[in-house]
Amino acid sequence: MQELCFDLISRTAYYRTMNLTRQLRLMAIFALLSPVLVRAETFRIAEYNVENYLDQPTETRRFVKSDAAKAKIRESIRAMKPDVLALEEMGSTNALLELRASLKTEGLDFPYWEHVSGFDTSIHLAVLSRFPIIARRPRTNENFLLDGRRFSVSRGFLDVDIQVNTNYSFTLLGAHLKSKRPVPEGDEAELRLQEARLLREKVDAILKANANANLVVLGDFNNTKDSPSTKAIVGTGKFKLVDTRPAERNGDDAPNHNPRFSPMNVTWTYYYGVEDSYSRIDYILLSSGMAREWVKSETYVLALPNWGMGSDHRPIVAAFEATDR
Repeated sequence: MQELCFDLISRTAYYRTMNLTRQLRLMAIFALLSPVLVRAETFRIAEYNVENYLDQPTETRRFVKSDAAKAKIRESIRAMKPDVLALEEMGSTNALLELRASLKTEGLDFPYWEHVSGFDTSIHLAVLSRFPIIARRPRTNENFLLDGRRFSVSRGFLDVDIQVNTNYSFTLLGAHLKSKRPVPEGDEAELRLQEARLLREKVDAILKANANANLVVLGDFNNTKDSPSTKAIVGTGKFKLVDTRPAERNGDDAPNHNPRFSPMNVTWTYYYGVEDSYSRIDYILLSSGMAREWVKSETYVLALPNWGMGSDHRPIVAAFEATDR
């Protein structure tokens, strides 16, 4: 800023020596100032499935997270430097607080947190935040009817309002939908679709109350973008959500030769060992109001060496300007 002031004084004096009208001088000075005037405070929201971040075994998950895996997860989080971090497959509250304390010793302090327990007693949703959480609506008892039977949303939904500064806040909805693992109770795809529809009901309620609401919907949706469950969350029409589609920062910038498809950059977030396959099943979706503040150039999937030591998912992060547009 000191350099800018010196440059401004020097250039103003220089413009006076030129045969310029007052209007042209003001336009030249504004051109110098404009990058600073339009630059707003930015913040980052990250999403990360940390794969069974358990501090003790459970009935269905026998292994606790190793120290090496925890270290790699913290390395990934430090690399993104998020201001708000949404987590899936978090263990108990104690596990979350251990991660929070470990990050603080390494320079990332998250004073505010939320932990949501659903029907699944082993893994949970959570959020760590540098900013105050000003409202909490944990959706721990969501359920639906399918073929005459009532089912619970296994991990519930995370639902919080976060105050970034005195003039800017947003709502964050987090989810971890039913996996593709077959279960005897019902068809896994239909169970996931019903969970997705319940989540979309929350989205619609928020946007019908305020079409310009700042809303982020994120998490592990356990399916690709063309699946019925993911499409149900994204929606259609005026309340359709914007897919940030984070990609690796590897230099890929060429458009797809087929204009019907997205660019051929690398966006996968999950490795499935049984199939030896890689897919994008983690998302950060935005309402139209939130999308106006989205900084596309600072949105990416983290590509870190030996990422798999921490989790079978890679984290994604999106950046935003903290001012309503």
